[in-house]
Amino acid sequence: MADQLYLSLWFPNFRLDALPAKLICVLRQFSAVSGDKRISAATVYPIDFTEAPTYQRIYVNDQRAEENRDTSASIIETAVAEATEQLHDDIAYEFEMRWNLFFPPNHANATPAKDTLAAAGVDPEAWTPLPRTVRILGFGPQFDQAGYEQNGHIRIDFGLDSPWLLNDEDGAPIIQDANDPAAVGLRKNIELLLAFALSVEKHCGISSRLLWNESGEPLAERLVAGFQRLN
Repeated sequence: MADQLYLSLWFPNFRLDALPAKLICVLRQFSAVSGDKRISAATVYPIDFTEAPTYQRIYVNDQRAEENRDTSASIIETAVAEATEQLHDDIAYEFEMRWNLFFPPNHANATPAKDTLAAAGVDPEAWTPLPRTVRILGFGPQFDQAGYEQNGHIRIDFGLDSPWLLNDEDGAPIIQDANDPAAVGLRKNIELLLAFALSVEKHCGISSRLLWNESGEPLAERLVAGFQRLN
């Protein structure tokens, strides 16, 4: 069964006033890997996640935004500065961005239909890139009773881990042979994930990181092994 996938980051000698700069660094690394240059939403949560947000802004970055010619507010640095204008140690700051991951043709959001792809001369079994939202959260030291000790000073929520799984819900291998279309899609998804994690490690001055799912299983070694098996 698929679980939520997270990347937790801790920083040495971390102070609350350093949180905006660290968030900007992590968001920049995600932008470099994903190609997404803008924040799509920003939300500020007080105390814990059961409380209503004290701040929320949804950014319009599609064709509607072109009519206004002003999308500067959704630039990473600007969006972070606005959301973190009031820093408090019991608040979490969340930023949403998007990247394209590859999904099998029978995925609920996969388009167009198989017969349409075949008519266009495209392999209908090929995995299709689809947009997926990623949430990057920075935690004040007292948010959710010092939850950063488990979640990290910054936590990245990738959504369900199914785009990176090498086995289906019954535990059977998804990849049957080297020419299986799933091998291409899974390899590209793992490449993106590992590239982001390595870029953060290289550029953002972290002291430790942990890639894990909701069941508590550390996944980095398993994904690296899976990536090597796909090549």
